[in-house]
Amino acid sequence: MTTNPVLRESAAATRYRAVRDRTAAICAPLKTEDYVIQSMPDVSPTKWHLAHTTWFFETFVLREFDPVYQALDDRYAYLFNSYYVQAGDRFHRPHRGFLSRPTVEDVVAYRSYVDSAMERFLSVSDLSTRLLETVEIGLNHEQQHQELMVTDIKHVLSMNPLYPVYKGDLVPQSTPAGELTWASFEGGVVNIGHQGSGFFYDNEQPPHRHFLEPFELANRPVTNGEFLAFIEAGGYNNATLWLSQGWDLVHQEGWNHPLYWIRENDSWSEFSLGGRISLDLDAPLTHVSYFEADAFARFAGARLPTEFEWEHAAEGASRLGHFSDDLSFHPRLLPDDGGLRGMFGTNWEWTSSHYSPYPGYRPVDGALGEYNGKFMANQFVLRGGSCATPSDHVRLTYRNFFPSYARWQFAGVRLCRTPGTTQ
Repeated sequence: MTTNPVLRESAAATRYRAVRDRTAAICAPLKTEDYVIQSMPDVSPTKWHLAHTTWFFETFVLREFDPVYQALDDRYAYLFNSYYVQAGDRFHRPHRGFLSRPTVEDVVAYRSYVDSAMERFLSVSDLSTRLLETVEIGLNHEQQHQELMVTDIKHVLSMNPLYPVYKGDLVPQSTPAGELTWASFEGGVVNIGHQGSGFFYDNEQPPHRHFLEPFELANRPVTNGEFLAFIEAGGYNNATLWLSQGWDLVHQEGWNHPLYWIRENDSWSEFSLGGRISLDLDAPLTHVSYFEADAFARFAGARLPTEFEWEHAAEGASRLGHFSDDLSFHPRLLPDDGGLRGMFGTNWEWTSSHYSPYPGYRPVDGALGEYNGKFMANQFVLRGGSCATPSDHVRLTYRNFFPSYARWQFAGVRLCRTPGTTQ
């Protein structure tokens, strides 16, 4: 996953506790009943996330490196493995919401038991580089699940017609979006992929060269107001704007607006983790699928950037953004600094790139090699992080990926175009 000993031995226990405490902070506003619901197959109950991230440390750190560790319950390995075939059999993913037992209380006890074992183990000296790398993978894995917990909790609560509030005072007004302008890039041969020190996933390497034609990238993400114009112009009913599979989904699923938007007569609102709120036309568009992003780009006379264009453009962009650090899980644009706004944080941005291996890619050996590589089919790459991503988790070369139909993630749109052509 990474060949850099990025986690210092002296900081391992402190970093472990900080990440685990952040997971607990995300869960703090929840009621017990909120932990157990699976509102669709792509969503996992919060209880399962808590147990799975604990299973990860138990399986890949304690069972592998700690000779005195004794599991609390060997049956948990079957219940809380996700997709690691080499780590053993797994419970059927779409049925995770069927598990009323172990209870939330049992899962919290399991988490506490493993935390105590991990903190005892990490307090000893002479921790190997391989062990520290595995712990760092586990911590980044938990940060990924922190984001999934937020998006899954939002979907769960959205199914309730009472529009329950996860947390009050959550949704500040976005700053004015301002005019959409274009930043020009000359193209040519550019370097892509992770180089240097610091943690990275194996799908971010090897670093390699890539040729880009000249392109222009929008200075900010697409807003709710701009997407509303797409809706009012009949965008969901115009087959010429849609890829074939997307057009089929529009009709099969009855899509006529982004996920969580609500229309009553001529008034628009949306469901947020702060409850039902008026639709902020200046706020960045979020919760759209790849198909909706692609259709809007075509409607706007533009296209989606490739992940290589995005990475090249973002190299000089501000890293300031709206991340999950303040536990405010609703995307907003920060004030205009004259550059590319919101490239990091706020929303993941769809690219037109299929999730594929870089030239010379090889997954790491063992079960951890199943982490990324085996999903390199039928997915599209997203870049930049979101309001549910920890700020110390994302980086320039980070490659997120989801299937083209996915809407429940904080995913939005940044337009791109090729100078001198009609998109």
